[in-house]
Amino acid sequence: MKNKGIKYKGIIFDLDGVITDTAEYHYLAWKKLADELNIYFDRKINENLKGVSRLESLEIILKNGDKVFSDEEKHYLADKKNDYYKEMIKKITPQDILPGVCDLINNLKEREIKIAVASVSKNAKTVLDNLGLLDSFDYIVDAEKIKNGKPDPEIFLNAADGIKVEPCCCIGIEDSKAGIEAINRAGMLSVGVGNPETVEEADIILKDLSNPSDILNLI
Repeated sequence: MKNKGIKYKGIIFDLDGVITDTAEYHYLAWKKLADELNIYFDRKINENLKGVSRLESLEIILKNGDKVFSDEEKHYLADKKNDYYKEMIKKITPQDILPGVCDLINNLKEREIKIAVASVSKNAKTVLDNLGLLDSFDYIVDAEKIKNGKPDPEIFLNAADGIKVEPCCCIGIEDSKAGIEAINRAGMLSVGVGNPETVEEADIILKDLSNPSDILNLI
């Protein structure tokens, strides 16, 4: 195992697809925007957007169209998608927390393990607040605190610095290919959840976090 013999003192969670599943809302918001632009967009294309920043996601979508947009227009379109998304996530409640997450968080706190969220979403705090988890984490990194999105390791290194734990003593949990690459580049132990093919580069692959001991046994 990577970092063998290391005592892990920090756990860094991705948000979408790990703590809650807002992926469907992202998809529906991008789909609405793409339809307005008469650009083809489906769930297969949407897979390429996971773990990627909003503007980078927009660039991927625009490749399927034939119109050229200025930087100002791109920022307008990205903000428009975000407005759609923010309206949709108003429906999120604590019932939308994925299985095992609350038990895992509570167990980590009992063991005095520092926990952080590393999300490229500018709406991370809003989502966590709607879930009732905003005050559960020691540190939260969102798009406002970083310059480079995943797969750059900056977001995970920022999180490690925020909880004052050396990267080699951290475990990162992700559901996206870009996220796993970012964790690996940060020198952390990577845990991939979800589709095994998507997170195949992870050190450990889990179906989900429904069994908290899968993570607790690593500490």
